[in-house]
Amino acid sequence: MAGDVDAIFERLKRLAAEAGLPDVEESTSYGNPALKVGGKSFVAVKNAETIVISISLDDKDHLLEMAPDVYFQTDHYVGWPHLPVRAAMIGDAELRLRLIGAWLFRAPKKLAAGFNGQARS
Repeated sequence: MAGDVDAIFERLKRLAAEAGLPDVEESTSYGNPALKVGGKSFVAVKNAETIVISISLDDKDHLLEMAPDVYFQTDHYVGWPHLPVRAAMIGDAELRLRLIGAWLFRAPKKLAAGFNGQARS
């Protein structure tokens, strides 16, 4: 089980690097592996099946409607700007987009304003 969590975290780190997200810190959030920007978690690995991303409530509702097989919600997350994601159900391209969105949502405004959104090759 820990191997799966480690593999998911490695995937998140790889996709964040591919997206060119600056100032990403490896850390933890509530004891779970997480990526942070400006000291704030923008994505964490909850368990071997679930990633939790930071997201605006409007965007959260949209994704829940758009892809309920990928995105879901438990009572714990209702009303909070965090969205559980089924790790095995989301492709790298979509997850990379969600990481960029989560990073922009949590990054300090000046840092976010300087991000050009172009993935590095």
